[in-house]
Amino acid sequence: MFMTDLTMGPAELARAVEERGLHSLYVPEHTHIPTSRRTAPPTGEAELRDEYKRTLDPFVALSMAAAATERLVVGTGICLVAQRDPIVTAKAAATLDHISGGRLVFGIGYGWNREEMRSHGVTPRLRREIVREKMLAMERLWDRDEAAFDGEHVRFEPSWSWPKPRQRPRPPVLLGGAPGPTLFAHIAEYADGWMPIGGAGVNAALPALHRAVADAGRDPAKLALVLLGTLPDPRKLEYYASGGIVTEVALRLPPEPAGVVLPLLDDYARLCAPYLAR
Repeated sequence: MFMTDLTMGPAELARAVEERGLHSLYVPEHTHIPTSRRTAPPTGEAELRDEYKRTLDPFVALSMAAAATERLVVGTGICLVAQRDPIVTAKAAATLDHISGGRLVFGIGYGWNREEMRSHGVTPRLRREIVREKMLAMERLWDRDEAAFDGEHVRFEPSWSWPKPRQRPRPPVLLGGAPGPTLFAHIAEYADGWMPIGGAGVNAALPALHRAVADAGRDPAKLALVLLGTLPDPRKLEYYASGGIVTEVALRLPPEPAGVVLPLLDDYARLCAPYLAR
């Protein structure tokens, strides 16, 4: 859900999701949206939807969601790592995982809004390399008591940083994006799975992803595959469940108040009940 200042709040939504027996809650990130709008909307629409301009900070929202629940998995879907300071983000993610009892899924992505990136000093054509390097730096901070990093985009001297994530060696890191050699090479190097939007074209792309992971000396069977923002369709869910490949399906909720969202959650709970029981 694109949670904003006008939608159902994170604590209320998280409790409602958990009360219905559902597994997780994911929120996206945009720090701001430059008004120039030179970058076309990723949805293919003529105008960017209002929720992109009003998105809550994901770590603050998910901290409230975690505090209001006991079992609910909370995740970024996705965090714009290129636009963030890696030391601060490593601290935020580790803190959230620590205080939630190990319930964070760290979904990350390269980003699409070039003006937004430039406001953060990011050169758009370099964003994939920047995400890679920042993630490697964050993983070092999570893993080592004394961590240092010397890269092209990230440098810091030997340093201490606690807390460490509750999940060891780190929360699951899922990389979002369209299929391709660069994305799959990055998943193979530093991520635990793929988080595409919806499920279109995923099955056709999986052999290439599995080859990249195997070539890196890792087991493709251990990859997570989380479909983000999927439209609720019984046939789709049965198809995903029957293949044994999809780890999780995150159904799309509209960015609306509780009066709109709660009846939909009831529908989703009924739709998902057979799969949650498996």
